Amino acid sequence: MTFFNEHPITAADKTFFELRKDIVEGEIAAGSKLSETELSTNYQVSRAVIREAINRLESCHLVERKANVGARVVALSPEGLLELYQVRESLEGMAARLAAKNMTDAEIADLNGLLNHHFDEVQSGESYYQEAGDVDFHYRIILGSKNKHLISVLIDGMYHLIRMYRVQLGMAGPRVTTAFDEHKHIVKAIGNRDEELAEMLMRRHIMYSKANIENKLDNDKQNNR
Repeated sequence: MTFFNEHPITAADKTFFELRKDIVEGEIAAGSKLSETELSTNYQVSRAVIREAINRLESCHLVERKANVGARVVALSPEGLLELYQVRESLEGMAARLAAKNMTDAEIADLNGLLNHHFDEVQSGESYYQEAGDVDFHYRIILGSKNKHLISVLIDGMYHLIRMYRVQLGMAGPRVTTAFDEHKHIVKAIGNRDEELAEMLMRRHIMYSKANIENKLDNDKQNNR
């Protein structure tokens, strides 16, 4: 069924989504140079479509342009992580606080259902990998804040760069079970409408996540020496 207010997905949108996914998941390596000619061949679209996709990727901080170099995928660095996660801790903490106030009982029930599904993955020993969008715990809470400015900053501006760090560096090892437990406590606080506790738990959860990724970056650095 098509509604009049829905925007059809264009070929340019599809290419942008594919490129974004491949960058986030590391199919296109962090720090690598982007060639319009090469990408237009790989994705079987015109260079104009690739150029538009690269511009959009730049606006969500996955691509950067440098003089005499051109467009590159951002590199994952300890400095970049620190800056991103300082902002993330503050804004997602606020999102959790607002979610405790503004999420409906049905939305909280859905969030609990999502966690039950994730629990099955953790129990079976699978990595705690969350797809983008509605199946991502953090995405649901950001939307649950019901604050359109906060949603815009986090989803349009930062979400996929955060995912890039999480997917490539933060989704393995003992942190998986711990992160799942932290998610449970956050949802419980939201369900209890405890705004202060929800914010504190989310901020702490993101701090732990940052420390985990920092360790991974340090280990990679040591191994590459």
